[in-house]
Amino acid sequence: MVIARQGRCINSANCPVSKSKEVITVAEGSAFHCPVCGQDLKEITSKAGVKHSRITLAVALVLLIVFGFAVSKSWTSLQARAAGSIGARNTILRLSGSNTIGESLMPSLAEAFLKSRGATNIHTIAGDKPQEKIVLGTLPGNSLPSSIRIAAHGSSTAFTSLADKSCDIGMASRQIKPDEVSKLSSLGNMLAPASEHVLGLDGIAVIVNASNPVRELSKDEIMRIFTGQTTAWPSSGPHGAIKIYARDDKSGTYDTFKSMVLAGKPLAASARRFENSDELSDAVAHDPNGIGFIGLPFVHNAKPIAVSEKGTGALLPTRLTVATEDYSLSRRLYLYTPATPANKFTGPFVEFVLSKQGQDVVAANGFADQNVAPESQKLANDAPVEYKQLTRKAERLSLDFRFQAGVSVQDNKAQVDLDRVVALIADRKDSGAKILLFGFADSTGSPAVNQSLSLSRAKLIEDLFTQRGIKPAVVTGFGSQLPVASNDTVEGREKNRRVEIWIQN
Repeated sequence: MVIARQGRCINSANCPVSKSKEVITVAEGSAFHCPVCGQDLKEITSKAGVKHSRITLAVALVLLIVFGFAVSKSWTSLQARAAGSIGARNTILRLSGSNTIGESLMPSLAEAFLKSRGATNIHTIAGDKPQEKIVLGTLPGNSLPSSIRIAAHGSSTAFTSLADKSCDIGMASRQIKPDEVSKLSSLGNMLAPASEHVLGLDGIAVIVNASNPVRELSKDEIMRIFTGQTTAWPSSGPHGAIKIYARDDKSGTYDTFKSMVLAGKPLAASARRFENSDELSDAVAHDPNGIGFIGLPFVHNAKPIAVSEKGTGALLPTRLTVATEDYSLSRRLYLYTPATPANKFTGPFVEFVLSKQGQDVVAANGFADQNVAPESQKLANDAPVEYKQLTRKAERLSLDFRFQAGVSVQDNKAQVDLDRVVALIADRKDSGAKILLFGFADSTGSPAVNQSLSLSRAKLIEDLFTQRGIKPAVVTGFGSQLPVASNDTVEGREKNRRVEIWIQN
């Protein structure tokens, strides 16, 4: 039986493997071409080649297993070595920043982007360093593969890489900071819609063992647990001391949790730290006394608990509560680009990831995508009577419009979301559905001012719909009622300034 074939690439003009004259081993039945440039190989038929022989089935199986392992290692090693040479000449896009985004979501998006442009032989390989990946694909009209290089060393590196021009797009699981905006001013206003793009949303889930009877905790209770002030579960919880599991200091998830929950206090020294999200989740799932925090896609076999904060009810991290940003530990995932990109692929890539097709990839990777969908919602017991009456037999859309402090100006995400909502409503136009717009404010002003501001925000969205041929049936404001976050924090007030969109058939 023939076990394998060996050959060399003869595409000396374009392929680095050909220039190195490396012998390539290909398993019988696989395509006999160069793994780098895709050209047919010239078979080696000399004594150095693989001989044909008859052997017993038992020996053949052993040889096939050993040979398959060796070929796999050789193939991967060959690709990894060649990728560095290819990337130096054929890298079409460079992304740097958040490991939450860069670990699996961005490689998936890069592969989908290449596929959308007709590329073939698309695959992802490891980069030169840990947390780095290279997505390869051969675009139409090219003989060599092009590469998209992803370096996921943390959100802060998104901005240092943009500053030194070592990346085209920065990935961040937090919004850019004022000092970073200042340092990147030569690239434009990084807070403007041309530079700041919301890729998707994530919810930091607080997780416990599935057998733990605790169903909800306040942010203050969570803070006390993770800072070591509370060391035992309440009487309703499991017996024994609480065991804390947390991401390491390099993690963007830890950085966000520290900002949202720990309130400047240090993490308990007893916390067991993890670099890998899956390992943390598994550890909590196997520890009846364990508690940890993790990004929404990594909950797995653990149990997420509902989280509340001052003045709000407890909510679980679900697609709806994260997508609408009602869940108190929800966060946005960002892409940052120069206002006028030098790379011709930057704009098309951002446009792709924000499209329905790109957002489907976001959802497939476990994050909350921004494709709009109507969903049923259970109302809070203390909801205003008018609110309950208006939302009867209605469904809430899976996003809210949010605004800058003190004014009726939409944030960057809201401006993109408008087109998504209009498209959904246009598809349902013949169904007789009624659009309901409810405005809300934070509690910083007087009740009369907040009522007026909430209504003006709802009317602003009404005007934008009307300009597009869609007339909402109900437009009203509820002032500072029904807060989804604490009004004691800047982040909480930002979440409370919103317009909800409901559809009633």
